Amino acid sequence: MSESGSETAELGYEQARDRLVEVVRELEAGGLSLEQSLALWEKGEELAKLCERHLEGARERIEAALASVEDAADDSQ
Repeated sequence: MSESGSETAELGYEQARDRLVEVVRELEAGGLSLEQSLALWEKGEELAKLCERHLEGARERIEAALASVEDAADDSQ
């Protein structure tokens, strides 16, 4: 997990989710030093926030699409 924050920010949802799963597995496996564990934890936090931003964007797009469908239905009545 040596990618920089800017590289992480460029990840798509699926990539960020998969890397987050890897981080969790590594942390659960144990055997890491405190520094390594903290670095992985921080990377996991960064990836989780990125996933949340992607999901929020998807929610907004869905809500906008539903609103436009509702508007079109209202206009046709």
